Amino acid sequence: MSVQSAAADVDVDLRQLFASLARNWLRILVVALVVTGLALALAWLATPHYMAETRLLIETRESVYTRPDGTNNDDSPILDEEGVTSQVEVISSTDILKQVAQKLNLSRLAEFDEAADMPVLSRLLVIAGLKSDPNEIPPEERVLKTMREKLNVYRVEKSRVIVIEFSSENPRLAAEIPNAIADAYISVQGNAKTESNSAATDWLAPEIADLSKRVKDAEGKVASYRAQSDLLMGGNNSVLATQQLSELSSELSRVRANRASAEATADGVRRALQNGGSLDAVPEVLSSELIQRLRERQVELKTNIADLSTSLLDNHPRIRALRSQLADLDRQIRNEAEKIMRGLMTQAQTAQARENQLVADVNTLKAASARAGDQQVELDALQREATAQRQLLESYLTRYREASSRKDSNYLPVDARVFSRAVAPSEPYFPKILPIAGAAFVGSLLLMAIVTLLQELFSGRAMRPAAGARFERIEQVAMPVARQEPADIEEGDIGEVEDRAPEAEAEPEAVAAAQATAPATGEVVEPARPTLGEVEIDKAVEKLISSGAARAIFVSPEGDEAAASAVLVAREVSDAGLRVLLLDLTASGAASRPMLDSGLFPGITNLLASEAQFSDVIHPDLYSDCHVIPVGTADPVRAMRAADRLPIIMQSLTTAYDLVVVECGPTDAQGIGRLVGEGTEVFLSMLEPDDEVTHAAVELIESGYPDLTLVTPVGHATPGTPVPGRRSAA
Repeated sequence: MSVQSAAADVDVDLRQLFASLARNWLRILVVALVVTGLALALAWLATPHYMAETRLLIETRESVYTRPDGTNNDDSPILDEEGVTSQVEVISSTDILKQVAQKLNLSRLAEFDEAADMPVLSRLLVIAGLKSDPNEIPPEERVLKTMREKLNVYRVEKSRVIVIEFSSENPRLAAEIPNAIADAYISVQGNAKTESNSAATDWLAPEIADLSKRVKDAEGKVASYRAQSDLLMGGNNSVLATQQLSELSSELSRVRANRASAEATADGVRRALQNGGSLDAVPEVLSSELIQRLRERQVELKTNIADLSTSLLDNHPRIRALRSQLADLDRQIRNEAEKIMRGLMTQAQTAQARENQLVADVNTLKAASARAGDQQVELDALQREATAQRQLLESYLTRYREASSRKDSNYLPVDARVFSRAVAPSEPYFPKILPIAGAAFVGSLLLMAIVTLLQELFSGRAMRPAAGARFERIEQVAMPVARQEPADIEEGDIGEVEDRAPEAEAEPEAVAAAQATAPATGEVVEPARPTLGEVEIDKAVEKLISSGAARAIFVSPEGDEAAASAVLVAREVSDAGLRVLLLDLTASGAASRPMLDSGLFPGITNLLASEAQFSDVIHPDLYSDCHVIPVGTADPVRAMRAADRLPIIMQSLTTAYDLVVVECGPTDAQGIGRLVGEGTEVFLSMLEPDDEVTHAAVELIESGYPDLTLVTPVGHATPGTPVPGRRSAA
């Protein structure tokens, strides 16, 4: 049996496994103490290293009194998160490290330059060629390489604080170097600002001179164009022609209104005179003083006439005289109204003449204003150009004065400051003797415990048989002993096979004699089992693997119990590493049921009845890597109507698997005709060498299967497969 199959028969005994730790506690403890002692020695002999750190804060250093005009008045930092990260790279740049190395003369120290004080052993290794010569690298590069290995610059998360860490064998250097790096960084930033300020003043000076000339030229163009175009400016900063046009337009509107009023009044007086209507409704007539006096006289005469009419007749001379005077007054009033009408008409004519004159003047000013507008557009363009140049000049002048004053006073604050300087550490950060020893002790204990458990596991001492891995022995019934053991059944030995069973049955005395000669110790001596040349499961598996067979057809004339041969062979070949599928064609599912622990899975009948696909009917064996196609749950009658599809199904299965094992049950040569193909081995599964088996073997050999192999499952046990015993003699 293969290792995989054997491994499935055992379980890990956890109690036995962990008991090995108690049995080997002394070895584990000794190894842990030895490793701890070595760790202590190495930590004690290791060169101590000291670490110190300097902290920088990135922020604007400008105050509200020195900040240039036009900048923000708040004190928020000028750099964002990416900007602070960029400053980390600037701090660890080569230029700054070179300055620090030169300032502190680090090249003379063996810690930073291996060639400064090389040990004799290192020199011998260099001479022998076993170690690279450090002198091949320039001293500056050697020092920078060592500094980068000992330097750690990082930004504190969610802040603008930069930490400069440095480790050294000398605690004084561990503090001096990060402080020197911070000072060098601030100095470099200050020099960069100074250079930027100087570059700005150097650039602004010629630009200001050039802008002054351009401003002067632009303003000269404005004055020259204004003189040439005769654009006189009036009130409200507008052209004189436009202003005059506005005034004449207002005057023209007023004259037109007066003319229209005079014409309307004269027309009303004329209609009143022509129609004989009352003149009292005309305001201009009533406003005349003469007409008012005449009206008063007229009212007085009408009053006298009314008084006299009470005592005198209408033809009385006095009444007639008064009426004559009243008629004269009416004529005088009408004459006066006509004079007023003629005056209004004269006034309207005068207004008309004034209007005509104003219209002519307005037309003249319109043309002049249009020309002035075009000239004003050009003048405005020149003025805008001059204004822009002047504003730019003023801006440059302001910046130049600020930059020049900062350059003269040397006031250029750097946007960073050191708020925590490094101090010489009193304790080394490496090695920590107690933590190293503790970690070595715990780690060695764990490692030795794991090694001990693995040794116990792989040695097999921690294994125990799995529950249900062995089956109870089946009581067997003694059978007659066969006289001879043929190697195989061939066509020429058919008669010999037929005569062998009666001869075996005729010798019961031999069995009784064998039992009688058993030792007195109580041991049961099993009689020799008669054979027909059958082979065991292992031999059948070897034959299938060595021949490279693609199909193995099993016929079981003794019924369901003999179907165990196909199951055992399929599992053994699968354990050997081949892809194996068992196809159960028995009526009761005797081959697939012990492999699946159920007979309710879809199988070959569902596939033949077109109720399922290949992926639905192929199931894994519960006790091996073999695959199984059970009988299925479809109607067998309906499935057998499509029996002609079996050769196609077999061809597909042999293409997908290395070996297809088919259990056909108690069938004949005609029944397996559709299953046989290229690379097919036919097996006859047997439990006892009786007439039924002999007759089935002879029939198969005569039907064209001379290479028939008899195989028996008796004496072979595999988990999950019931081991059939011999049938009862009855």
